Amino acid sequence: MKRIALILTLAATVAGANAQWKPVGGKILTPWAEKVDPKAPLPEYPRPAMKRGEWKNLNGEWNYAILPKGQKAPESWQGKILVPYAVESALSGVGKRVSDNEELWYERSFTVPKTWDGRRTLLHFGAVDWLADVWVNGVKVGSHSGGYTPFSFDVTDALQKGDNTVTLRVWDPTNRGYQPRGKQTQKPTGIWYTPVTGIWQTVWLEPVGENHIASLNITPDIDAGELSVGADLAGDGHMKLEVDVYDGARKVASGAAVNGEKANVAMPADMKLWSPDSPNLYGLKVRLVKDGKVVDQVDSYTAMRKISTGRDENGVVRMELNNKPLFQMGPLDQGWWPDGLYTAPTDEALAYDIKKTKDLGFNMIRKHVKVEPARWYTHCDSLGILVWQDMPSGDRGPQWIDDKYFDGTEFARSEESEAQYRKEWKEIMDFCYNNPSVVVWVPFNEAWGQFKTPEIVAWTKKYDPSRLVNPASGGNHYPVGDMLDLHHYPEPKLYLYDAMRPTVLGEYGGIGLVVKDHIWEPDKNWGYVKFNSPKEVTDTYVDYAGKLLDLVPNGFSAGVYTQTTDVEGEVNGLMTYDRKVLKVDEKAVREANQKLVHSLDGK
Repeated sequence: MKRIALILTLAATVAGANAQWKPVGGKILTPWAEKVDPKAPLPEYPRPAMKRGEWKNLNGEWNYAILPKGQKAPESWQGKILVPYAVESALSGVGKRVSDNEELWYERSFTVPKTWDGRRTLLHFGAVDWLADVWVNGVKVGSHSGGYTPFSFDVTDALQKGDNTVTLRVWDPTNRGYQPRGKQTQKPTGIWYTPVTGIWQTVWLEPVGENHIASLNITPDIDAGELSVGADLAGDGHMKLEVDVYDGARKVASGAAVNGEKANVAMPADMKLWSPDSPNLYGLKVRLVKDGKVVDQVDSYTAMRKISTGRDENGVVRMELNNKPLFQMGPLDQGWWPDGLYTAPTDEALAYDIKKTKDLGFNMIRKHVKVEPARWYTHCDSLGILVWQDMPSGDRGPQWIDDKYFDGTEFARSEESEAQYRKEWKEIMDFCYNNPSVVVWVPFNEAWGQFKTPEIVAWTKKYDPSRLVNPASGGNHYPVGDMLDLHHYPEPKLYLYDAMRPTVLGEYGGIGLVVKDHIWEPDKNWGYVKFNSPKEVTDTYVDYAGKLLDLVPNGFSAGVYTQTTDVEGEVNGLMTYDRKVLKVDEKAVREANQKLVHSLDGK
């Protein structure tokens, strides 16, 4: 009998390993789930702000295994996982949880194109949550901690002719660790969602020369009419950086620098400024020249825009875009998907929420305690939407552990925790730096893991003086940074005012509506207030927008409505979680939002 059971178990394992991919889990799906091609999921170039012509996508089916923490690489695999969807997601084809006492292993084979011979090969990961160790052909090529930003390794010296194998080990303690994790928890409930473990963005290969551009640093200055372009360079010897700026197909400016200096490019006198109403982008061609020969070239883009603060005609400090007051109005955007969790099913889906946000009359998005793939920010750049970028919360944030709820007061950041926060926040700022849509950094949400606020805000501002810093959205308030951010549910309320900084309403609303057949949970659904019809939701939204409009002369300079979509048990989205139902009257909401967006025109 034991032998029969063993044979059946082995047969089931083989069948599972060879099973055809399909979404799992029995939850709702978005319209794009059926468009996922398991042979080529997310085939688009993953880094549009620094693009080369040659690359190879490694997305697709990989082997996977979930093993107790500390074990060696698996000798056999438990099945196939569709990369880059997290193992807990429906689109991964697995739909399994990984505890803090387990590790997730991946493996796949690949070949390097013959045309890449003589060059270095970089292995890129868009994002892996949280601690990743990587081997190629059994040779350790690197490690990375941080769940939200890209990393890469030069794997050239580990490659062999013909087939190669990449192996990945991931550990993610979720809310049992100190690391930034946003809304993830091992016990999803209320505003806390399903964990995300492992690879959740594109994996890809790229050939480069010994001397090449590792990254770009692009800073516009509309007051000086100048564009600064710097680059981190790999290689040695003296090299020259050359930059050409294009308006469409027409070259409009050029610049160059040597000795590691930045190229300062004088822009045309009639340069086009970027704004949500006119999201003008300039194309860039950046070349690296050594001994008179171009050794590397990347395509990029930028925009001429400025974010600042200033007093309006009535003496109220406002946020300004391109030296003019602009009321920023946007939704709180969690960036979660019922089928992909952290990962949108397709690039079309990734852009959809942004387009719908624009359709609803918003001009801003607050990206809430999550970081998106590079293509999301490029969609914001090209579509014209301002972005407030949160740092994902962690450590002392409210959480459930072993059926006990902690409100955050019983935790204190360790030296290790603080170092990890600083490391990941710097990487996030570096990652988003070149995106003109990103105009505000938010290092803390409410008091979730908030620590050393004046110090963190001062460092953030010094590291990137080109953007505004929202010190703690709705958190413990200090007279530091560039704004005072209040939270109040459900209706807007101005209960504090700062005469020296803009005062903003960083969260309000939360109007709930359950739409049958479009919910994640059959029960346990909630909103800050709940209604029974789209008309009631729309009327209440318009009423709240009107109240916010009345408070603009008294000091509010921005508003953030909760939220873009339902997320798991939260039903306070403008859309259902599956994006199949818009729960409000689009025209009425757009009109209400546009009144706010234009409320400071001419001030």
